[in-house]
Amino acid sequence: MSNNPRPLDGITVISLEHAIAAPFASRQLADLGARVIKVERPGAGDFARAYDTRVKGEASHFIWTNRSKESLTLDLKHPDALAVLRDLLKNADVLLQNLAPGAAARMGLSWEALREKHPGLIVCDISGYGDNGPYRDKKAYDLLIQSEAGFLSITGTPDTPSKAGNSMADIAAGMYAFTSILSALLLRQKTSEGSHIDVSMLEALGEWMGYPMYYAFEGATPPPRTGASHASIYPYGPFPAGDGGTVMLGLQNEREWKSFCDVVLQNPALATDERFNANAQRNANREALRALIVEAFAKLSTAEVEARLDAAQIANARMNDMAGLWAHPQLKARERWRDVGSPAGAVPALLPPGRNSAFDYRMDAVPRVGEHTEAILRELGRDDASVARLREAKAI
Repeated sequence: MSNNPRPLDGITVISLEHAIAAPFASRQLADLGARVIKVERPGAGDFARAYDTRVKGEASHFIWTNRSKESLTLDLKHPDALAVLRDLLKNADVLLQNLAPGAAARMGLSWEALREKHPGLIVCDISGYGDNGPYRDKKAYDLLIQSEAGFLSITGTPDTPSKAGNSMADIAAGMYAFTSILSALLLRQKTSEGSHIDVSMLEALGEWMGYPMYYAFEGATPPPRTGASHASIYPYGPFPAGDGGTVMLGLQNEREWKSFCDVVLQNPALATDERFNANAQRNANREALRALIVEAFAKLSTAEVEARLDAAQIANARMNDMAGLWAHPQLKARERWRDVGSPAGAVPALLPPGRNSAFDYRMDAVPRVGEHTEAILRELGRDDASVARLREAKAI
């Protein structure tokens, strides 16, 4: 562990956050060294703490998105709690929030309300649909945005549209909030002024839908739902081996197709079969080709299929489950695991992607609800009597 400075050392982020999108964004800022003060409701805290109890009694989403933060409990409906928040903003660099539409503005925490007193403050708002337009006040959860963005229409099987197994829209919004805040911090170095960032979950996931949108350009037929197979490249997807295992493989060009026929299927004549001699033909005749591949693989074990694919330099992978990912030999070989603290004790966590030679990512504990409330209040100059009054008033 080096003592080298991190990119966001000295940056303070106040985050009025819950669920996934804003916590994921702020955790990544914390990974880079930012001080992140997570404002939670007194008592229960962020409701994502209660999503499940899968990690030694703690919630899986919460453990993933909330390490390296300080937890401050404030009932922002109480004027004294709001005064604490306003004191924090005096020395903050970023205010991040994903409260219900309009909630921050009603508390006087909009960009317009804050910019005069805090000209260097960066305010990032995350919502389902953005701060204007006919959908502005519409409730938006991850699955609903996956549906609105057309993601469900291209995901699943022909008979069953399916959501992504994780929170795709929340993750997309969190990523764009994270990168937008980084760009705003860089811009502030040039202008000495803060800025307002408006991140919409619909627009974030919409960006990731660029390929299927253009595939369906000007009313063209959209990509079909093809399960785990690629919608327009074939063969590209899962195939069963003779021992019951499943191998994922993908071909990208005609050179690979010939090698696949010669080395993997050991059927060189298939390479020039008119039904399969170009990707468009293979895609149009995928059922016939699949039958031939399945027949060839039925005589082989998973390891034997993988060995032939590797020999032919065809991209392939095993279809791992979560246990397989936890135990993945590549992650172990690259020493990507660290233990971080949590309310339930130490838990393993993956280092952030993008190993950097100049610094070590911050990998500190996931906080208990309100764990840092008193320390932060002392930092702001509140004495024993002030803290006691806040507790008595249930403001913290």
